[in-house]
Amino acid sequence: MKSKILLLLPILVLSLNCIAQRPTIYMIGDSTMANKKNPETNPEHGWGQVLPEFFKNTLKIDNRAVNGRSTKSFIAEALWDSILKTLKKGDYVFIQFGHNDQKINDPKRYTNPHTSYRINLIKFVLETREKGATPILISSIARRNFNETGVLIDSHGAYPMEMRLVAYEYKVPFIDLQYQTEQLEELYGVEGSKKLHLHFEPGENPYYKDGKHDDTHLSKLGATEVAKLAVLELKKQAPSLVKYIK
Repeated sequence: MKSKILLLLPILVLSLNCIAQRPTIYMIGDSTMANKKNPETNPEHGWGQVLPEFFKNTLKIDNRAVNGRSTKSFIAEALWDSILKTLKKGDYVFIQFGHNDQKINDPKRYTNPHTSYRINLIKFVLETREKGATPILISSIARRNFNETGVLIDSHGAYPMEMRLVAYEYKVPFIDLQYQTEQLEELYGVEGSKKLHLHFEPGENPYYKDGKHDDTHLSKLGATEVAKLAVLELKKQAPSLVKYIK
């Protein structure tokens, strides 16, 4: 019996080491990325919630995105500090903020895109690199915002451009999900794109008994489509991740 245990011991130690060394993708962002409660009944999904379906289990995905957070509130609430405690060499941090940084009437969340938003992004990048991990900047997904003639109108202002500039200046991999999801919305069209979001009439869905018309947040279909786009871009912008993708 002892000899069998001794033979199995190196295998056990090797397995534990593999688990300990397994890289982690930490995801930080807002509700469009975040995991949602009651996924069996809740029609809303964040694209980070479905992302693990596209990766092998040799890599861990830890989605720390939280509804309603901006770069400012994510830092102020120590959500970023909690990641830094466990962030290690070889890990990745996916950074997607902008939707709530725009909340100009909310001092706890609003950031000027050219000053505090930019500084906060740089903070995420530099502190990630200090840990030996890789930051990846990701622009906010497009809102379903068609005008009366069927043209999709931007609603993010200067925030995506400022992120692009930070990515360029600090040589950070950049996933332009705004551009990719604009094309996705246009591909589905004015009416078809409702399926990517949360559009229900009263009584149509038991989770939203009174109905729901939300052009920002994603349905499971929408979240899956966005995750697919992110994975395709990651193959180009972050080749070190390719071996972990299914």
